[in-house]
Amino acid sequence: MQIRSNSFQHRERLPAEFAAGQATADGFGFAPNRNPHLAWDDVPAGTKSFALLCIDPDVPTVAEMVGKEGVQIPADQPRADFTHWVVVDIPASVREIAAGSCSDGVVAHGKQDPAGPPGARQGLNDYTGWFAGDPSLSGDWHGYDGPFPPPNDLRLHRYFFRLYALGVERLQLPERFTAKDVQRAMHGHVLDEVAIYGTYSLNPSVKG
Repeated sequence: MQIRSNSFQHRERLPAEFAAGQATADGFGFAPNRNPHLAWDDVPAGTKSFALLCIDPDVPTVAEMVGKEGVQIPADQPRADFTHWVVVDIPASVREIAAGSCSDGVVAHGKQDPAGPPGARQGLNDYTGWFAGDPSLSGDWHGYDGPFPPPNDLRLHRYFFRLYALGVERLQLPERFTAKDVQRAMHGHVLDEVAIYGTYSLNPSVKG
């Protein structure tokens, strides 16, 4: 398979339009949070559905340092995954997701019924856990919510949009599912996979 985007170039910066966070006059705040355009082709024979994951593998592992005044998170700090989007049961006939068609703005407490390809299901992203202790934002965050890396992080974050062609029409998943649930459910059903990634940072000293 091949995957491409009209919203960003592979390995280059994502525009703030497709992020959840951006610099503002008085610091940092929410961004337009639109999902980027994605399109794919050269689908393998026997494909019955697609699954799509967007994961940032560059998230700091020392939460106490995130946003701490006077502290810069070193680029070599051990990192973990942060899921930004989980979509399954995308019909085999679909070859494109339009920019802004699944997310357009930040919704406090998360989108409960996000738009998407007809018949597809969207799981929980990791803002669900990140905002769990904030009464103004806590809730089940479904669908796409874009980058908002720590402004004091010295590492350039990468956002991988990974598409899987599956040999089943519907994955066996709980009603409330995560990327890890999808990765387990896909085992033995993946016919092909392809990825594209963009980068993002809110630290003005981070280039690339």
